[in-house]
Amino acid sequence: MKRRDFLRKSAGAGLAAGAALSLGGYSKLWATAPSGAKYDMVAVMGGSPEAMFDLGIQELGGMGTFVKKGQRVLLKPNIGWDRPPEMGANTNPALVSRVIEHCLRAGAKEVYVFDHTCDNWVNCYRNSGIEKASKDAGAKVVPGNSENYYQEVEIPGGLKLKKAKVHELLFETDVFINIPVLKDHNSTRMTACMKNMMGVVWDRGFWHRNDLNQCIADYALFEKKPALNILDCYNVMVKHGPMGVSKEDIVQMKSQIISTDWVACDAAATKMLGVDIAKIEYIAHAHKMGLGNMNLDSLNIRRIKM
Repeated sequence: MKRRDFLRKSAGAGLAAGAALSLGGYSKLWATAPSGAKYDMVAVMGGSPEAMFDLGIQELGGMGTFVKKGQRVLLKPNIGWDRPPEMGANTNPALVSRVIEHCLRAGAKEVYVFDHTCDNWVNCYRNSGIEKASKDAGAKVVPGNSENYYQEVEIPGGLKLKKAKVHELLFETDVFINIPVLKDHNSTRMTACMKNMMGVVWDRGFWHRNDLNQCIADYALFEKKPALNILDCYNVMVKHGPMGVSKEDIVQMKSQIISTDWVACDAAATKMLGVDIAKIEYIAHAHKMGLGNMNLDSLNIRRIKM
């Protein structure tokens, strides 16, 4: 995978260059952040999903920065496919579990986990490992398989997507956290943070029929945006996405990208996947619409090699 460009980028203005380290055959200068620095993004590489998140969220001030005592939290991993964790079709269950633990330690009253799956939802929840991992960590796992769970909302300013039916939990919870998995996709070439929102709506068939890339960007106009995006890049499906065919489709990158800016997160993801950002149309659309920043060179990025 061609991760060279992303890994060699500077960590942003105001950061001092640190010691040169070796990473996957590539060398780069790692930055040392001044005390109290605010990062636009944290990129972690080389550890387990749990350990990487522990370090990454700490660099953003801890989960208490995003979740306050007594709040209800909704987590949206990708649980779309009836595939085991090692296939990389869904978010890593160990990461989902760790995020739940951090939310509860921050004082969350309740944590919910759901997805509007593509395959049978019972099988997806079970065989992805996410249902058990979530319940064991103390979360409530809820279905998204009935239109009755969704409420129609307006998308002000949407060019193609003017309205959508959105899962009711987005309105009933205080904090929304997006936990997608990075992978290849046969419709948009890549799926990561913004495209993961197709799992919070009921009527996603409309998106496919009416300029999918623009609809993805349009949905980002909706007022209930993720407070945090945690992109799972541990087992990355580099071909035959979004379902995958075999383990040969997977490259184990052991990485994680965390940001409040999902446009920036997806821009970084293109570097991880080795894809020309110009080929991911919805990123450019969202950037042009002012919904985030795709220019990584202008961001203050903290990179951690474990």
